[in-house]
Amino acid sequence: MRRARPGALPRGTAERALTSVEAGADFDETVSDDGAAARQAGSQPDRHTPDRPVSKLWHITLSVSGQEAPLKDVRRALEQLAHDHPFLLTSRYASDHAEIRYWEEARDLHDAAAVALRLWGEHRQSAGLPPWEIVGLEVIDRETYHLRIAEGYGPPPAAPVGVHPY
Repeated sequence: MRRARPGALPRGTAERALTSVEAGADFDETVSDDGAAARQAGSQPDRHTPDRPVSKLWHITLSVSGQEAPLKDVRRALEQLAHDHPFLLTSRYASDHAEIRYWEEARDLHDAAAVALRLWGEHRQSAGLPPWEIVGLEVIDRETYHLRIAEGYGPPPAAPVGVHPY
């Protein structure tokens, strides 16, 4: 476990690392007209206004590829990325490509995609990631993800959480 003051950069990095934010009070909240959800939470009903969007969870699949790199180095880098970005679910890798799956919280698809597209580049130096390019991005909401799984045509069953070879 790294010991440092909150917000301190990891040793050897000169730039800020990408971070996720905690779920806000409005995360995935739906309040019925009678305020039942709010009463269960022990608070007053909170009416959402059009100018205050609700945060949602988005399932991200990021695919990267490039020139071959030693498998040992790719695995170590992906393990470091998982340590730096604790919401990573699973990473699969080969010597010339990798796929990363994780959950991201964002207001909408555009915000989730923007964060996902910065993930690889912002962690390239700190995690020692190969200089690969992003070649694919899928961003789907939680409901769509669970619907796909229930219907049996979702993403291939993920290996246990962690970093695994193809």
